[in-house]
Amino acid sequence: MAELDFNGGKGIVENQFSQELQELKDALSRVDGNLYRTKESKEKTMMGKMLYSPVSINEAIKKELVPMGWANHKQVCDYSLYGTYLDGYQAPNSGNRGAFRDMDFVKNKLGVEVQFGKYSFMVYNVCAKMTIFRKLDIIKAGVEIVPVKNLADHMSSGVSYFEQFAWDLGMRGVSDIDTPVLILGIDI
Repeated sequence: MAELDFNGGKGIVENQFSQELQELKDALSRVDGNLYRTKESKEKTMMGKMLYSPVSINEAIKKELVPMGWANHKQVCDYSLYGTYLDGYQAPNSGNRGAFRDMDFVKNKLGVEVQFGKYSFMVYNVCAKMTIFRKLDIIKAGVEIVPVKNLADHMSSGVSYFEQFAWDLGMRGVSDIDTPVLILGIDI
């Protein structure tokens, strides 16, 4: 398992959330990746090749964490609150129309996102979503779980991976509003 410390996240998670971190690591170790190589590729470059299914791996992780008290957290968004701040734009009085943001798992103010998607989702999770959830006092720190390159190579094309994400975050740097996050790169 590869680890990246973003904004002091490694130390904070290890020191303030050691039990939760151990639960996460134990849960990840119990997920047998061989069971989730179930997606038959329809891509030209990998036609017919059996790939890991991100949806199935997410479900397997969920089945491990939920019995230990980890829960999804949904936050309803009311966009009309900000209509007057957008350079004179007045949002219609339509409320939130079912809009929400959610975090895959939260326990004792530690937020966890599992991301086997495109790079932009990884960046959004760490640099926007976790900041919002921290500002709302739902989390104090976060863990982002992503594939390492070896695992991403056996998934559909376009899946981002730990090494790329680590380089990009390093080049971006840390902002004063960023949440402390421990990024875990997994291989199954």
